[in-house]
Amino acid sequence: MNGPTDGLGALGVDADGPAPAQQNAAPADFALTPIFIRLKLSLLRNGLRQSSGRKAAYIASMVVVALFGALQLLGLIALHGNAHAGSLTAILVAVLALGWTVMPLFFPSGDETLDPTRLVMLPLRPEPLVRALLAASLVGIGPLFTLCLVLGSAIAVATSAAAAAVAVVAVPLAILLCVALSRAVAAGNVRLLTSRKGRDLAVLSGLIIAVGIQVVNFGAQRLGRSGGLSALDPAGDILRWVPGPSAIGAVASVSEGSYGRAAAQLLISAAGLFLLLRFWQNSLIKLMTSPDGSTIAAAEPVRKDSASGIGRLLPQGRTGAVMHRTLLYIWRDPKTKAAWITSLAIGLIVPIFNALQGSGSIYFACFASGMLGVQMYNQFGQDTSAFWMVAQTISTTKDAYGELRARALALLLVALPYTVLVTFVTAAVIGDWSALPEALGLALALLGAMMATGALASARFPYSIPQDNAHKNVAPGQGGIAAISIFGGMVSGAVLCAPVIALLIWLHVTGAHGWLWVLLPLGAVYGVLIAWAALRLAAPQTSARLPEILAAVSKG
Repeated sequence: MNGPTDGLGALGVDADGPAPAQQNAAPADFALTPIFIRLKLSLLRNGLRQSSGRKAAYIASMVVVALFGALQLLGLIALHGNAHAGSLTAILVAVLALGWTVMPLFFPSGDETLDPTRLVMLPLRPEPLVRALLAASLVGIGPLFTLCLVLGSAIAVATSAAAAAVAVVAVPLAILLCVALSRAVAAGNVRLLTSRKGRDLAVLSGLIIAVGIQVVNFGAQRLGRSGGLSALDPAGDILRWVPGPSAIGAVASVSEGSYGRAAAQLLISAAGLFLLLRFWQNSLIKLMTSPDGSTIAAAEPVRKDSASGIGRLLPQGRTGAVMHRTLLYIWRDPKTKAAWITSLAIGLIVPIFNALQGSGSIYFACFASGMLGVQMYNQFGQDTSAFWMVAQTISTTKDAYGELRARALALLLVALPYTVLVTFVTAAVIGDWSALPEALGLALALLGAMMATGALASARFPYSIPQDNAHKNVAPGQGGIAAISIFGGMVSGAVLCAPVIALLIWLHVTGAHGWLWVLLPLGAVYGVLIAWAALRLAAPQTSARLPEILAAVSKG
C-alpha cells in the first residue's frame, strides 16, 4: 500500500520539517549517486547475461552507434569555421532534444530505471534522488551518441580560445538538459508508461519513425535545391534562443564577439535545466506520495466504445457481425491499430510530399490503395489464438466466403473513401484535375487487386503475430511465410492491374486523351470483379485448410 503518509516517509519529506534522524543524512545523500550508477551498470550487465543473442545485439548496436556518432563528429569538425555552422548545429541539438523527449514515450521498457515507483518504499529524499538518477542516466549508448554530436557541434562553431572555454560549460549543459528532459517526461507520464495504454503507445513508434523519415527526406531535398546551408539560417536564428540549442548558440556568439548575447543564451539553457529539474523533482514527490489505483478503488464510468455506433448501421446477420468485429479489432487491438495508422499516414505522406517537392505525380495516390490493401493480408493471423472461436463458425465453403467477404467489406469502409480522398488531395496539390479520373480508376483497380491477393494469401500463407512483443509482427520460424504472403501478394496485385495499366498506356500513346475518363468506371468495376473472383477462390481453400490455418496463427 502506498498512501500519502507512507510516500512522504519514503521520500524523507515531513509536513512539519525533516525528522531528527534525517538532519544528519546529507553525507549519505551524496553517496547515493555512485550507488545508482553501479545499479545502472548492474542492470545492463545482468540484461546481457540473459542470452547470447541479446548480448550480440547490444554489442552490435553499440558498435554501430559509436561508428555513426564518430562519423557525425568528424563531419561536424569538418564544418569548423563555416559561416552557417551555427544554424546547422542549433537545429541538430534541437532534434537531439526532441529525440530524448519522445524516447521514453515510445520505448518505456528500454530502461528499467525510468520507473521511479520501484523506489517508493526506500528512505530517499527528492533532491539526492534526482541527482542520482540524472547521473545514472548518463550511462548508456544514448548519452555517448549525444556527446559525439554536441561535442562536434561545439567544435564546429568554436573559432577562438574564449569560445572553446565557453564550450567546456555549454557541452555538459546541453547534454544534461537533454537527459533531464527525457527524465522529466518519463516521470510526468510514468503512470501511463507502465500501463497497458503506455505499452500500446510504444507500438505507434513505427508511425513516428516512418513520418520522421519522410520529413527528413523532404527537408534534405529542399536543402539540396536551395543551394546550401544558408537555407537553415531562419530556423537556426530562432532555435539559438531555445534551451539546449542556446548553449551551443552561446559558443557561436562568443566566436562572433557577442559576449552579452552568449551570456544570455547560456542563462536560458541553465534556466531551462533548472526548471526541468524542479519539474522532475515535483513529479517524483507527487508520484511517490499520492495514492494510485492500488489505494483508491475508483469506479470509472462505463464508456461506450466509439465503434459501437457503427454497429447499428451495419447489415444484419453474419456479415454485419464480422464487419463489426473487424472494426473493433482496428479500434482496440494495439498492433492492428498501429498498422492502420501507419498505412493511413504513409498513404497520404508519400503523394503529398512528392507533390510539394515538385517531383510528384497524381499516380502516387495509388500508395493509399497499396498501403491499405495490405491490411487484407493475414486476416486470420490478426485474430491470433482467438481464431479458434471464429473457426467454430466455419463449416462450409459458404461460411468461409461470408467470413472473407465481410472482412473485405469492413476494410473497404475505410479504404475506399480514403483512396478517393487522397487522389483528390493529390490532384489539388499538383493542380492536374484532368488526370483525376484515370488516376482514381487505377487506384480503385489496385485496391481491388490487393483485396483479391490478400484474401488468397490469408488462406494459403497465414502466420502468427506475437502479442508479447510490441515490435515483432511475425512469430519465429514464420518469416519466410510472411515474406511470401506480403511481398508476393503485392507483386501479384500489381500484375493483376496489368490490363488497366495497359489500357492507360495505350490511350496515352495513341493520343486518345478524350477517352481517359473511361478508366474511372472500368477501374472500379474491374477492382470489384477481381476481388469477388478471388474471394470465391479463397473460400473453398479456407474451408479445406482450416486446421492448418488454426495451427499457423496460434503458433507462438
